[in-house]
Amino acid sequence: MTQQHSRPQWWHDAVIYQIYPRSFMDANGDGIGDLNGIIQRLDYLANLGVDALWLSPFYRSPQADAGYDVADYRDVDPLFGTLEDFDSMLSGAHERGMRIIVDIVPNHTSSEHVWFQEALASSSGSRERARYMFREGRGEHGEQPPNNWQSVFGGPAWTQVPGEREWYLHLFDTRQPDLDWRNPEVLEEFDNVLRFWLERGVDGFRIDVAHGMIKVPELPDWDGSQEMIEGGNRGPMWDQEEVHEIYRRWNRVLTEFGRDRMMVAEAWVHPPARTARYVRSDEMQQAFNFDYLLTPWDADKLRRVIDTSLESYSAVGAPTTWVMSNHDSVRHASRLGLSHPGQRPNGIDADGEQPDEALGLRRARALIMLTLALPGSAYLYQGEELGLPDHTTMPARYRQDPTFHRTNGEQIGRDGCRVPLPWRADAPAFGFNTTGERWLPQPESYARYSADRQLEDADSTLELYRRLLAMRHEYGLGHGELVWQESSRSDVLSLTNGGVTLVLNLGETPVALPEGQVALQSATDAISHGQLAGNAAVWLTTP
Repeated sequence: MTQQHSRPQWWHDAVIYQIYPRSFMDANGDGIGDLNGIIQRLDYLANLGVDALWLSPFYRSPQADAGYDVADYRDVDPLFGTLEDFDSMLSGAHERGMRIIVDIVPNHTSSEHVWFQEALASSSGSRERARYMFREGRGEHGEQPPNNWQSVFGGPAWTQVPGEREWYLHLFDTRQPDLDWRNPEVLEEFDNVLRFWLERGVDGFRIDVAHGMIKVPELPDWDGSQEMIEGGNRGPMWDQEEVHEIYRRWNRVLTEFGRDRMMVAEAWVHPPARTARYVRSDEMQQAFNFDYLLTPWDADKLRRVIDTSLESYSAVGAPTTWVMSNHDSVRHASRLGLSHPGQRPNGIDADGEQPDEALGLRRARALIMLTLALPGSAYLYQGEELGLPDHTTMPARYRQDPTFHRTNGEQIGRDGCRVPLPWRADAPAFGFNTTGERWLPQPESYARYSADRQLEDADSTLELYRRLLAMRHEYGLGHGELVWQESSRSDVLSLTNGGVTLVLNLGETPVALPEGQVALQSATDAISHGQLAGNAAVWLTTP
């Protein structure tokens, strides 16, 4: 199966590393990571071998949803630094051969955004309110919401303006009012936001909730689930046809700055052919492959999602992306250690099933060998190169995710995958800073995952990632051709791409290896007497 490339740009085979700034590295010791912390770790990232960095939001924000509630799209929040710090970070990344992708959050603003404050101070039908989704409530006095929509974070998706009949829509938190993307003023504003960052030199944008923004005009009732579950979001608020007009418009904005800028869609839609519509030649350049992230530890299901993805994206001339974890999902090293490995729970706490940490890490190390053997682009979530698990026993008093609070703890939320990284095993906050302050607590187990210990260990997960990335680049696997190889077992995957053969044993029983020189293996005990152990993988080359 060959993946076609209409424009062989850098993003077609790039390995892109997601930085969640508040948890990456804290330079000023206040317990929250910052841009200067990223600057301090640019050499680490360059040595890891990634091609680009994607930064989650660092804009001015009251931080009701960890920065995904933006109050000013053209400035850096003082928590993270200044615009000058951003420019230094950008130039430092570029000097080391890494590109920068920034997050754009267009579905909603913060309730503290000047536009929304103007809307609240204005009357019904005003220009200021027309920028958002204000509607009159139902009932004799407008005392009931305009429809029955529920927030993705739990609870109603509408909040009433005090003393009025009108309500405003927020598909997420109350403090994240949805914009009306049929309003030309909204369109023009975001054209200019994109230009602001493009002029500063950014290489691309990750588009938050890319399948939202456009709602069915009548805003009909919807009785389906709002959870980002397998199969993707559904309903009159998601994946509407008009949303693609926005991305065609944005595509034209990007081309004002040349043809090497890109956008990647966070679109929780299904099937892959539906997602691929976001990356047609005049829209975005990439879309996250959430079908791959959601695939359980099963050889047949993995093969099917890989085939379907390559076919769907090739049909529109776009590269496929592969992603296993991000800031919205339990880390895959933990998911793969559950009794149903690969399931995507909405967080894990001390009362839930505790993953088998060793087994989860073993499978995670094997799965990255499959992921990086595939043609296309791959996304890594900060800390996965260390093999980090979620913090699965975090006490409730520390949790900050609005999902946890809006559901009264019924949904655990995403805090467990957002814990600050461990850089030094024997330092305060494991080297996240020098003061020991942390916005979320780290589990004691993070000491054994620290970067400093792994840099000294040739068999560490960090060293495995570095070797895989170097070999992937050397053999051009991102631009390669996938050919499945026959296997004698239904729980074993084998493929070739370029000069590399991957064998992944998802079962428990060892399997005989084909001929070839062992280049990399997922575990020190992965190979014995010409056989590949269970829950392990190997890259082979032709002697």
